[in-house]
Amino acid sequence: MALSFSDIQAAKNRITPFINRTPVMSSTLLNSWLGHEIYFKCENFQKVGAFKARGALNTLAWLKEQGIHPKRIIANSSGNHAQAVAYAGQQFKIPVTIYMPEYSSAVKIQATKNYGATVVLSKDRNVTDALVKEAAKEEGVYWVPPFNHEQVICGQGTAVLEALEEVQGINAVFTPCGGGGLTSGNFIATKGFNNTIKSMGVEPLNANDAAESLRKNSIQKLPNIPNTLADGAMTMAVGDLTFEYLKQLDAFFEVEEEIIVYWTQWLTHLLKIRLEPTCAMTMGGVVQWLQTQEKPQKVLVVITGGNMDQNTSSKIWAKDCLSEVPKL
Repeated sequence: MALSFSDIQAAKNRITPFINRTPVMSSTLLNSWLGHEIYFKCENFQKVGAFKARGALNTLAWLKEQGIHPKRIIANSSGNHAQAVAYAGQQFKIPVTIYMPEYSSAVKIQATKNYGATVVLSKDRNVTDALVKEAAKEEGVYWVPPFNHEQVICGQGTAVLEALEEVQGINAVFTPCGGGGLTSGNFIATKGFNNTIKSMGVEPLNANDAAESLRKNSIQKLPNIPNTLADGAMTMAVGDLTFEYLKQLDAFFEVEEEIIVYWTQWLTHLLKIRLEPTCAMTMGGVVQWLQTQEKPQKVLVVITGGNMDQNTSSKIWAKDCLSEVPKL
């Protein structure tokens, strides 16, 4: 049965005691340059520095509500979901083991350990996924997937619901898409709140499994680990649950690496916040859409996280992009 707006509302009620009410920000200068109003839901100020805390906390709170008490929680992730599940396990006093590929951000690996989780590293995402599937067979173990889980989707959708309740008159909501959990939650929350608001997804051109899946109307898996600075969107394939929601989106956009670098620099400069390339990427999709619009639009963008290590930061700032002012 498809998830509904009431499921997002229930998730919001569950997680409110555990999360930060993150701010919505905008830049007067950016708005004047583009001729549209852009609002940013800043989940970089969320627990663990990313929206992923919402899905993890909602899943564990839902388990407790259902009378399910796992002896151990496990998850597979290359970054923010790992920290989120570790943090959620800490809040609910359940031991956590996280399976991560070796190429995950060093900052995110260390942060996951700091939240008390046991971290198991493997050579790549395929091995990581195989290990977590095997561990999930153990008695008393509950697997919290990074995106392909109903309660994870509902938790992620609460970020969009909060923002829509705060800012009136939004015309379109944009989210970055990795496995599709946030983008699915975005769709359910947005259409449930007001069916006339457009729901959009954006992913890196270098990791465009979702876009390929939508074009071919079947889930496509990337043949190799994608080479993209948007590490939060390096998922090899979307899930069977999330794909059903992605197919209902109003539009889906692909963004090149140089555009990801450009918007990471500019949003950092304009908003004066630390943010990840994955969410800055979303502005590439926003610009593509705004170029087709004849009237001024009010757009909501989810800033998904602020956990970026020095290696990625060095690549982002290797070339100065701030001499070229944003325009349509």
